[in-house]
Amino acid sequence: MSRPSAPLGVLAVVVGSLLFAVNGTVAKIAMQAGLSPTRLVEIRSLGSAVVLVAAALLLSRGSLRLRGRELAVMAVLGVVGVALVQWFYLVAISRLPVGLALLIEYTAPLLVALWARFVLHEQVRARVWWALAACLGGLALVAQVGDGVVLDVLGLLAAVGAAVSLACYYLLGERLLSKRDPLSTHAWSMGFAALFWIVLQPLWTFPVGTLGEAVALPGPLAGAEPPMWLLVAWIVLLGTVTPYLLFLWGIRMLGAARAGLLGMTEPVAASAAAWLVLGEAMTAVQLLGGAVVLGGIVLAETARPRAVEADAREDGTVLPEHVVP
Repeated sequence: MSRPSAPLGVLAVVVGSLLFAVNGTVAKIAMQAGLSPTRLVEIRSLGSAVVLVAAALLLSRGSLRLRGRELAVMAVLGVVGVALVQWFYLVAISRLPVGLALLIEYTAPLLVALWARFVLHEQVRARVWWALAACLGGLALVAQVGDGVVLDVLGLLAAVGAAVSLACYYLLGERLLSKRDPLSTHAWSMGFAALFWIVLQPLWTFPVGTLGEAVALPGPLAGAEPPMWLLVAWIVLLGTVTPYLLFLWGIRMLGAARAGLLGMTEPVAASAAAWLVLGEAMTAVQLLGGAVVLGGIVLAETARPRAVEADAREDGTVLPEHVVP
């Protein structure tokens, strides 16, 4: 059985990262218009869960069946890898500059590589460490670390929590995807994330009236005033359902470490989107940092070992490689 096409996995992760990056700007516009961050995360998770479960029921109802300990692993993926990533990130950006919070959160690929090397005892080529160093250094330039930044202990802890939760998402996602498809995995994880938020914030307390309010768009989109529900629909469909599916598909093809490294394009693209739409100008140093991040990703891509023959189950599902790029 031939292994999945790696270039398609790379494309899936990169496109997913770009959609996440644009979603950051859309979400910021929605929050500036009056929808609180925690309510936005709640409706994002619930809306995504409804869409994904409906799609799974229509396309492959049997795939939703969970076997044995899969239920517990899936619950952890949903609560820790989806709900807590968003929660920790919101706390972090409320106390730290967004760029710094993203920089710390995106140390997750480094945590994955360390886990693979020292816990799973997998082979990790030296060039990957140089690539990670380049990516983190480039992200530091994008975030403008040191430029009048006042560090907050709780904010730093929240950002570290987001990084650990994101690393768990990569690792648990890779484990689950060795035995099941991305659609059902995504549906279950979003379902558990939605349940988590509904328990914290009951639906009957949701400010439904805000969804009908007109939102004035900034920058090149000035003059347009779509209703809030349209922005929420974008966030659910193009900012959550689609990019998460692409990421899970990429993890299945490439493995957690390599997919996580490619995902570092998100902070760079997010800065560019904010620059174009919100007028948050990028300095020459930030542009240089973006170039360094891209260079680190290219370095990692050229460092992967020769193709390893993947195992295949009888139903044709190809298992991910067990060699970090």
